[in-house]
Amino acid sequence: MAVLALLATTGTPAAEPAARTLLVAGAGLNEPFGVAFDKAGNVYIVEMGGNRVSVLRRDGTLSVLAGTGEKGFAGDGDVAAKAQFNGPHHLLMGPDGGLYIADTWNNSVRRIDLKTGTVTRVAGTGEKGFSGDGGPAIDARFGGIFAIAFRGNVLYACDLDNRRIRAIDLKTGLVRTVAGNGEKGIPPDGANALSQPLVDPRAIAFDSKGNLYICERGGHALRVVDHAGRIRTVAGTGEAGFSGDGGLARQARLNGPKHISVDPQDRVLITDTENHVIRVYSPADGTIRRLAGTGEKGAGGLGGPPESCQLDRPHGAVSHPATKEIYISDSENHRVIRIGKR
Repeated sequence: MAVLALLATTGTPAAEPAARTLLVAGAGLNEPFGVAFDKAGNVYIVEMGGNRVSVLRRDGTLSVLAGTGEKGFAGDGDVAAKAQFNGPHHLLMGPDGGLYIADTWNNSVRRIDLKTGTVTRVAGTGEKGFSGDGGPAIDARFGGIFAIAFRGNVLYACDLDNRRIRAIDLKTGLVRTVAGNGEKGIPPDGANALSQPLVDPRAIAFDSKGNLYICERGGHALRVVDHAGRIRTVAGTGEAGFSGDGGLARQARLNGPKHISVDPQDRVLITDTENHVIRVYSPADGTIRRLAGTGEKGAGGLGGPPESCQLDRPHGAVSHPATKEIYISDSENHRVIRIGKR
């Protein structure tokens, strides 16, 4: 009888809330292109149009961490707030606790020491070009670093204009090429990544097994380099368009994808920028589906289901390491939103 009475008073358990899109930050941002997180719960936002890095602290306050807001290449060795950046596209928290910035049109990678607040250069002279493999990364020339990734103590950089992926050992400071021969083209499946062409590697990310994913903007494709150094295409036909949701990723069409990340299930989040959507590639079954965005450019639908929320040329989507919520850099809406249930 006691059990029956308890059931009668508690009733049917409430259904779990559905996922919806929620605003993280908006006012004051200028083309947010990427977000990163620290263990204290702070959110770091790189603003390509603002030429700066802002931080959203746990108490909800948003402030500038690095960058004067003016385009330039200055401030190494000084406090980050006095530094100048030029079109930074990406940022990541490094294994050493530093915040690494892909300072794209300065052709360099820079690091912010979050304890001292100073900025230093990790790779690139600032001059556009291609040189330095086998030597110190700070003396090497790059051609637009659009995104970075970490694998242990090695920093990988998308050297887009040189059509290469290059690796920087943070212990030795030396740089080398790991994919791309500098020529423009579509690499054949199963070929050695180092000896093959790439179209325009825009973003990179590692899964938990050490596979390196490469997003090609003009190639409208997602490729992967395995442990043996072999490259193959896993998503996209190479033709620009919007098709294939719920089907095989290899047969789907993408349109200028500009960012990728890997979630805790080793699925690849693809920011399909010119389609104004976020898509998910599942390597387990080779399928692709739409996660957020309607496919139409706009700003409506915030607060509702992610598939009904309009986006405007998003440039990033990443899973929060603690909450697993997806944070989206909705660039031309000048906001960061998240997919959550609260």
